[in-house]
Amino acid sequence: MYLAKIYVTYKPSILDPQGEVIKSALHRMDYAGVQTVTQGKYFEVKLQATDVDSATAETQSFTESLLINQNTETYRFDLSLVADEVDV
Repeated sequence: MYLAKIYVTYKPSILDPQGEVIKSALHRMDYAGVQTVTQGKYFEVKLQATDVDSATAETQSFTESLLINQNTETYRFDLSLVADEVDV
């Protein structure tokens, strides 16, 4: 079993309004050194796959099909092998 940790953010060319609001609030709180804030989405998905290559392909497929808007968002993900959960 694999665990996919998927991080979704706006593409660099897209304005991130929530990130701008957070940055503005931080500046008002005297955190003047904050240059940029990027807000995004985070998903954890456990999936059965025979190997890391098939887990990678499946994660890319469902992320691009469902989890992101390909016009405005980009993503990255990490995969890790996890033990199967056993009910006791």
